[in-house]
Amino acid sequence: MIKWNRIIAFLLVVGLTFALIGATAKGVAKGITLGLDLQGGFEILYEVKPIEEGQALTKNTLKDTVGALIKRIDIIGVSEPEINIEGTDRIRVKLAGVTNQEEARKLLGEPARLAFLSPTGEELMTGNDLAKDGASVQYDEINRPFIALKLKDAEKFARITEQYLNQPIHIALDEKILTSPVVQSVIPNGTASITGNYTVDEATQLANILNAGALPVEMKEVYSNSVGAKLGADSLEKGIFASAIGAAAIFLFMFLYYRWPGVIAVITLVVYMYLLLLILNWMNATLTLPGIAAFILTVGMAVDANIITYERIKEELRAGKTLLSAVRAGQRRSLSTILDANITTLIAGVVMFYFGTSSIQGFAVTLIVGIVITMVTAVFGTRFLLWIWVRSNALRKPWYYGVKESDINEL
Repeated sequence: MIKWNRIIAFLLVVGLTFALIGATAKGVAKGITLGLDLQGGFEILYEVKPIEEGQALTKNTLKDTVGALIKRIDIIGVSEPEINIEGTDRIRVKLAGVTNQEEARKLLGEPARLAFLSPTGEELMTGNDLAKDGASVQYDEINRPFIALKLKDAEKFARITEQYLNQPIHIALDEKILTSPVVQSVIPNGTASITGNYTVDEATQLANILNAGALPVEMKEVYSNSVGAKLGADSLEKGIFASAIGAAAIFLFMFLYYRWPGVIAVITLVVYMYLLLLILNWMNATLTLPGIAAFILTVGMAVDANIITYERIKEELRAGKTLLSAVRAGQRRSLSTILDANITTLIAGVVMFYFGTSSIQGFAVTLIVGIVITMVTAVFGTRFLLWIWVRSNALRKPWYYGVKESDINEL
């Protein structure tokens, strides 16, 4: 006898789940951060070298450098940049959506070490003596732009200008003298200026660099890669198309080969793909082309868990067991195989994330998250829905589960 309350429970769970997905899927997909290979941008790999002789490159030095780079990237206005320390002396910077790559390269790579020098070249003050946001663009009497500097310690600067009264004080950036004003009088308010034939844009950029602070190390560019916005959009479109074709092929196979259990597998696969995108969104993970490849791969792995379970159920049905007994035994016998397969892949993903760099880590993150979700949807979700349906006593013939009656040993 068919138990309609079970069927209604099944339809209610599926209906509410798909209603939630339909209402939120678009927002979830739009909220995912795309890598530069999908939206275009600029990638640079720097080799880090000490500025001063005998300076040690420690983890803290590299972290300080990353902090200084973040301040500079804020000037460009790039949202969610990727800055990764690689090894002991390399830093990789990924700036998605950057259009002016030369400006970005100049802004990131310049040490921007400001120094006030005596007439004999002795260092009197450095960029560390600048007040917070102490560099600004001002205009002289004929509307020419110059950089005005505000120093933290006005008394210190007053003593310096008193000491070198009627002598030039050189203002140098990265050992290049920008200006050498002669001290006409003691300056008590801690202000100085950098003059020259600057355009407004050049003066603004220099002021921004000075406000961001000097890099604690020297950075040598060893590799760079740029992806145009059009190429990135084309890659995204093809990646989505490939994902759709792959998912559709899997859905069709499951439906034709496993029939009703295949329909349940398709339902849980849709839930799986939604949850994967949702968690990547929550993690603020960056989706790249390798990440899309991992996405398609994990869909195949998720359906593989269903296939293992269904094949066990079919074996039990062929042995002559009832549908209820076959489902119970098939689910029990398949669990250890599914766990072993996913745990070994999870270990491989962790290793790739720990030892890999850049896009390899993006692949690994998607793979690891996908495996964890697989354990929830393909194992417990599928089993839950299948169990509700089997207990409803509907569609009980072996044919609905991919088994011919002629293959059953005992009827």
